[in-house]
Amino acid sequence: MPDLLKRPFGTHGKVHQITPESAGWRYVGFDLHRLRAGDSVGEATGDTEVILVMVEGKARLTGAGRDWGDLGERMCVFDKTPPHCLYLPNGSEWTAEATTDCTIAVCKAPGRSGHAPRLIGPDGITLTQRGEGSNTRFINNIAMENEDYADSLLVTEVFTPAGNWSSYPSHRHDEDDYPRITYLEETYYHRLNPADGFGIQRVYTDDLQLNETMAVHDHDVVCVPRGHHPCGAPHGFEMYYLNVMAGPLRKWRFVAAPPVEHLM
Repeated sequence: MPDLLKRPFGTHGKVHQITPESAGWRYVGFDLHRLRAGDSVGEATGDTEVILVMVEGKARLTGAGRDWGDLGERMCVFDKTPPHCLYLPNGSEWTAEATTDCTIAVCKAPGRSGHAPRLIGPDGITLTQRGEGSNTRFINNIAMENEDYADSLLVTEVFTPAGNWSSYPSHRHDEDDYPRITYLEETYYHRLNPADGFGIQRVYTDDLQLNETMAVHDHDVVCVPRGHHPCGAPHGFEMYYLNVMAGPLRKWRFVAAPPVEHLM
C-alpha cells in the first residue's frame, strides 16, 4: 500500500497532487495550490467533478465558461469563517488568478454530469459544534449528504481545539453495505496553529493489519483507504482539516470501533 502520509512538495505552486492511482484506490483526488498574488493556475476537469475551496486568500475564478468573480474572504483559515467554494462538473475547465497570496484546494471525484456549476458558501455554511468535552470540534459543512451539490464528492472542514480529539469516537466507512455502512475513501488536509505545531492521526483496522500512527504537520495530507482514523491536537496547538470523501454511493454511513462504540 502507498504511504498514507503525504508531505507537501514545497511551499509555492502545486504542493500536493493525489490521484486514485497514486493513492492506490478508485475515487478521491486532491490537489493543493499555494499561490502568490498574480500567479495563475487552471486545468480541465476531464472525467472528474471538482470543488475548489478557497482555504485562505482571494482569487479570481473562471469555470465552465463563466467568470465567477473574485472569491475568498478568509485570510487565515483559523478565522473559522465559512469558505468560498466553486463546484464544477466533469467536462469543464477552470482557471484561478490569485489576487492575494492564497491557498486553493481542488477536491476531485468521478463526475456523472448530474449537477450544474455553482458557488458554494459562504452563505449557507454555518460553523456547528460537534461532540462535547475533550471531543468537541467545530464543523463547516461544504458539501455533505444534505447538500445536493455533487455527484460523488462529500467535503467538509473541521476545527479541533488544542488538547481535543476529532474524527472520534473511532469509526470506519470501508464497506459497500448501505444503509449499515458505505464505502468512502477519504483525505485529510491538515493545518496547525501555530504553524510549527503538530497533530497526531492514527489509521487502523479492527484486526490491526493496517495500524499506522502519524505526526502530521502544517499542510500535510493523510490518505484513509480503510479503517478507523481518529486524530488529536496536543495542548497548545489548534488543528484544522479539510475532508474529501467519495465512493460508489454519495452517502456517509459508518461503524464505530467496538471498544468505543458506547461513546457514540
